[in-house]
Amino acid sequence: MTRNSLAFRLVASSAVIAIVLLLAAAFGLNSLFHQALERNFDARLRAVLDGVIANIELQADGTPALSAPLADTRFSLPQSGWYWQVSKPGGDESDILTSESLLEKRLKPLESDLARRDNEGIATFYMRDDEGKSLRAIEQKFELFGSKEKYAFIVTGNFDELRAEVGAFRRLLYVMLGLLGAGLIAATLFQVRYGLRPIQEMQQKLNDIRSGKAEYLEGRFPEEVQPVADEMNLVIKTGFEILERARTQVGNLAHALKTPLSVLSNEAAASSTPLAGKVAEQTEVMRDHINLYLDRARRAASAGTLGAPVDITPVVEGISRTLQRIHRDRSIAIETHVPATLKFRGERQDLEEMIGNLMDNAAKWSFLEIIVDDDGPGIPEDQRAIAVERGKRLDETKPGSGLGLNIVSEMAAMYGGAVLLETSALGGLRVRLVLPAVAD
Repeated sequence: MTRNSLAFRLVASSAVIAIVLLLAAAFGLNSLFHQALERNFDARLRAVLDGVIANIELQADGTPALSAPLADTRFSLPQSGWYWQVSKPGGDESDILTSESLLEKRLKPLESDLARRDNEGIATFYMRDDEGKSLRAIEQKFELFGSKEKYAFIVTGNFDELRAEVGAFRRLLYVMLGLLGAGLIAATLFQVRYGLRPIQEMQQKLNDIRSGKAEYLEGRFPEEVQPVADEMNLVIKTGFEILERARTQVGNLAHALKTPLSVLSNEAAASSTPLAGKVAEQTEVMRDHINLYLDRARRAASAGTLGAPVDITPVVEGISRTLQRIHRDRSIAIETHVPATLKFRGERQDLEEMIGNLMDNAAKWSFLEIIVDDDGPGIPEDQRAIAVERGKRLDETKPGSGLGLNIVSEMAAMYGGAVLLETSALGGLRVRLVLPAVAD
């Protein structure tokens, strides 16, 4: 799965969305848990506050006193973080009553914290004691019996005691959301692979068409992909029809030219002038071309599928045996090395014609290897382009029509290949035929 694939894009986009949503969920759940924890803690402090208010009485000198101790022993432990304090606004230190846990210290909330109150006049806020503990505090002003002034009642609890609980919840939350995210990504990957499987099947069937194993896209595809398959089959059918019409026109043209060429050939044969000789020579070249394309049109018409894979080994070995019989009086040794699994995607006759022309051409110069090398005079580099042109012959002493290399070059180009003329290590000519092959 590459970065430019549909599968990567779908999985990556789903992963990004899942991560964003899960992070938002983690933040939201953590915030909700913290708020619920605060509400529960405030309810406990409110119960303590009500108990303090119920047990505070004014003495004869007007100072507040606790009539009965609180049941919660944490308010008796020094610096426990659980404190209560009753103070008279504008009073001095002697007017302040505190829990035993505060010792000689006093709670001093900020005015800004006391300014925010609910409908019942209760202020809730955070503060820290002298030991650095985080305290959750509530404060309410209440008018005691026998007093015309309101006293400030403050109760605090050690919120740090809940940090471990908050941390445990947060860790569990992250683990669960992480597992959920991994599961979502895995499910998305499975869905993408399952959903894109028809496209992979279509790709394989197109590869079968390209390699000649099939002619059309066969089978049923999902309704989103089936129209593409139908259109592709129409394109393939149209291509076959266009190819067939082109072959027919080539055959018809070549057949129509045979009669005028016969007339030219007969007229040239009846004269002994140099012009007549040249006309006869070129007429023969044109007749060779016509016979070639007529033969190819007949083969194409009789062939089932253009581009069917052909085993190269039997073709090369058959041509090798034929050339050895033809040149047995010259003691030419022909050695071939072709991988058994190598195939040519095209027509067998065209492959035979290309390889046969090259091997026969090399046999004339007495040497042949896997890539065609000869130890003859070779071809100068500035004349190699001329050697593959139609009807061009660089050596008039050898028999031939000058079409061999040109035929090979044209056929190789038709199949997406090429013919390269190079200098052989033996001093002659090296012809390198490059053709697309199909691994078995």
